Amino acid sequence: MGTRADLITLRGVTAVGHHGVLDFERREGQPFVVDAVLHSDFSRAAATDDIATTASYAEVAERITQLVSGEPVNLIETLAVRIADTILAEFPPISGAEVTVHKPKAPIEVPFGDVSVTVFRGR
Repeated sequence: MGTRADLITLRGVTAVGHHGVLDFERREGQPFVVDAVLHSDFSRAAATDDIATTASYAEVAERITQLVSGEPVNLIETLAVRIADTILAEFPPISGAEVTVHKPKAPIEVPFGDVSVTVFRGR
């Protein structure tokens, strides 16, 4: 079969979450932005032209927003791993997931453009 480099890319999936180590972050919440690069093999999907043979990016995006707005964690590293692991567990056509979680309103005392973490998990 050979190595495939077929990718589904979602950028800017945004939801409000209550993640962070500070009390006000847990209480008030803030926006989190997620990018996901999903590795797959599109051979079957391309041959059949059937969405059932691939991962629906709409369903993946919905699942990401559920996780961001769901149970709070202290670290965005934890959130990123949770998202990647969930994608692999719930979407069998995906063989690898690179997930970046951005925290644009992070409580940083100096001017900054963005803060993010990126993880990769694969089968």
